[in-house]
Amino acid sequence: MNKSELINAISEKSGLSKADSKKALDGVIEAVTDALKAGDKVALVGFGTFSVFERPERTVTNPRTQQPMVCAAKKVAKFKAGADIENALN
Repeated sequence: MNKSELINAISEKSGLSKADSKKALDGVIEAVTDALKAGDKVALVGFGTFSVFERPERTVTNPRTQQPMVCAAKKVAKFKAGADIENALN
């Protein structure tokens, strides 16, 4: 499912127009992004938790040259599905 398909699904299930659904989805994405930038967790009960994970610096092998190289440390977004989603999938 891509973003436009998700907007269509939100519109159908909520009764909102597609334009309003797009605004709502964009607002949610922006709010989650802003919270993660600030270092906060975003916990949506029954859905899951978004958090920031700090990946340490590490040494990897360049597949083309087989030479070792260093990947810098960076922050990555992490998502852990909630119990409701896990139960629905199993």
